[in-house]
Amino acid sequence: MEKDLSNYRKSYEKGELLLKNVPENPMELFQKWFYEVDNHFFEDETNAMTISTLGLDGYPKNRIVLLKKYTYEGFIFYTNYNSEKGRAIEVNPNVCLSFFWHGAERQIIIKGKAEKIAENLSDGYFESRPRGSQLGALASNQSEVIENRQYIEDKLLKLEKDFEGKEIPRPSNWGGYIVKPVQIEFWQGRPNRLHDRIKYELQDDFNWKINRLSP
Repeated sequence: MEKDLSNYRKSYEKGELLLKNVPENPMELFQKWFYEVDNHFFEDETNAMTISTLGLDGYPKNRIVLLKKYTYEGFIFYTNYNSEKGRAIEVNPNVCLSFFWHGAERQIIIKGKAEKIAENLSDGYFESRPRGSQLGALASNQSEVIENRQYIEDKLLKLEKDFEGKEIPRPSNWGGYIVKPVQIEFWQGRPNRLHDRIKYELQDDFNWKINRLSP
């Protein structure tokens, strides 16, 4: 099988990113970009992001998760702590997050360290989830091999009966991570492949060093 993709072309012309216009803190620029994309460009899920971990087998692995909160401290998402990504983070908390918003021709790449958030914060978010999502977290031993689809559907049906009219507790192996950034790169597509790339790097004094990168 072979398909030549060399003629796929696109000219990026929707914006610019100049060093003189960026704030000192990258989280302020992230907030600005996120707001602009969410309000002015068509994206199915603006908060969808790729997280890369180094697996226990030595291979890096990427998958999409949903950003649920961001603060000056970092980026928060939720998952099963016993999942493949959770086990990888337990051994090596160094991860990479990335957002690609094709409508705005923008990309953000974040290097950071992931750590579990406080249990009461995970409890609060779990309680806010739809009941079906709560039961799904109980039903799924994420990343484990199962015999077929029917197995997980039957398990969910049993849980629906067991918890009918009852509060659903957060599983102890399900909760949030916060990724605290040490480096954030903002990429804005530009014509002739001369894209704008601005990189922030966290310094020992907790200030951010800002540089423009060659495209």
